[in-house]
Amino acid sequence: MVTQDATRSDEESDTDSYEVVVVGGGPAGLTTALYTARLGHETAVIDRGGGRTAMILDTHNVLGVPESVSGNEFLETAVEQIQSYGADYRREFVTAIERRGGDDPRFELETTDGSVVADRVVLATGFSDGRPDPPLPRTGRGLHYCLHCDAYQFVDEPVYVMGHGESAAYVAMIMLNFTADVDLLLRGDEPTWSEDTDALLRAHPVDVVEAEIDATFADDDDPTWLGGFEFADGTQREYTGGFAMYGADYNDDLAAALGAERDESGAVVVDDHGRTTVDGLYAVGDLTPGHSQIPVAMGQGAKAGIALHKGLRTFPKSLADLEADETVSTRDVPAMSLALREQARHRSSIADD
Repeated sequence: MVTQDATRSDEESDTDSYEVVVVGGGPAGLTTALYTARLGHETAVIDRGGGRTAMILDTHNVLGVPESVSGNEFLETAVEQIQSYGADYRREFVTAIERRGGDDPRFELETTDGSVVADRVVLATGFSDGRPDPPLPRTGRGLHYCLHCDAYQFVDEPVYVMGHGESAAYVAMIMLNFTADVDLLLRGDEPTWSEDTDALLRAHPVDVVEAEIDATFADDDDPTWLGGFEFADGTQREYTGGFAMYGADYNDDLAAALGAERDESGAVVVDDHGRTTVDGLYAVGDLTPGHSQIPVAMGQGAKAGIALHKGLRTFPKSLADLEADETVSTRDVPAMSLALREQARHRSSIADD
């Protein structure tokens, strides 16, 4: 829930102020917001919409979530959850971020709808998959990006892997664990994998196809699904689906603006609790190194949420804080804002009904 920023001039006093602002509304960011809101901190999620999870047709590998649930349905439920605990969900785009400076260590975020001030910021902006040139099938209908999510559905089916780098070669060999019919499509590009990888690839029954793709054709039984590709050399090959391996483009502009450390790929470097190298700035989910998986992202969000709470909570006071006042007055507790306490009581009354 929002508070008004009392530190600004009268003409700027309508700036919204939060303890925690999460930038990005995927599984990692929403989980962080769920934890911080439930732990009593004024929280907002600023989300431009879209993202990798929104593209999912069927949710895999998320315990307790049926596979019939789409990515959008998953996210809609999560947004309803955080709002029910008092967090604000704002459909905006963050255009800039900076420290306020001077005696004010907080962050100021410029959005497409104004300014927001935050004690802590969590970046959950993820990355965009590198996409090959068309022609391509629809994403999720024969074109896939997550091996660990979707390999299972191609057991004993003809599969392609697109790409010409190390990752493409290894994914093609990994798919031999699921099917004997694997093609590696170079699409006219020269391989860039190492000599060792080349020797390894040649020792596995993967068919390397050099020709570019001219067109796709649909499955006979389901015209919304890929049937296969037509190649520039005049051949046709049937596939049930496959994986494009062209790297990732990290959405790291905000992290870079604040000077947060990133690795060679552009992923934001964090500790085990999502803390970046910038004090008060956290990063979670696909923006950070590691597995790109919904359960992993949710776990990162949970750990960051708990770490944020430990850094923001009022009690217990330290001995140093109590030097002036030897005890904490009952007038000072609870520390949770009145608005969030009312929200908690409202939820309890609904549960009792």
